Amino acid sequence: MKMKNSIIPIIICIAIPLVVGFVSSYITRGAMSTFQTLYKPKLAPPGWLFPVAWTILYVLMGLASYMLYRSDHSLKAYALCIYAIQLFFNFCWSIIFFNREMYWFALVWLLTMWVIIIALIVVSARISFVAMLLLIPLFLWTTFAAYLNFSIARLN
Repeated sequence: MKMKNSIIPIIICIAIPLVVGFVSSYITRGAMSTFQTLYKPKLAPPGWLFPVAWTILYVLMGLASYMLYRSDHSLKAYALCIYAIQLFFNFCWSIIFFNREMYWFALVWLLTMWVIIIALIVVSARISFVAMLLLIPLFLWTTFAAYLNFSIARLN
């Protein structure tokens, strides 16, 4: 029974960002047809890649949050608070960009999220090297998303 209880926190930590991502994609599903008609930069990936990439990123985020959660470091609560804030910004960006079509505001929102992710990585590095490594793909993808967001805002 002890083994079963020990996996519950990791399941919850992975489920939280996956649920946030699912709800966000559910809310924005109707705006995808409009997105397909937008002018996009040459480096824009095919549409099928986004849900695959975000699923992987959400799992990595969940694993990172688990590494932070299981720590007894004095910065644990602070790191988890930053994590929750970036998850909120992540959730809202999709709605701002896809549903509201506020591309320039979405870029400002995304750049704010980018700074929050950097802060999360810096704090995580003090708590868990593995958690920090698990967050690097989120930073890289968000950097690429900022390029896409800027290009779409400029082109449309």
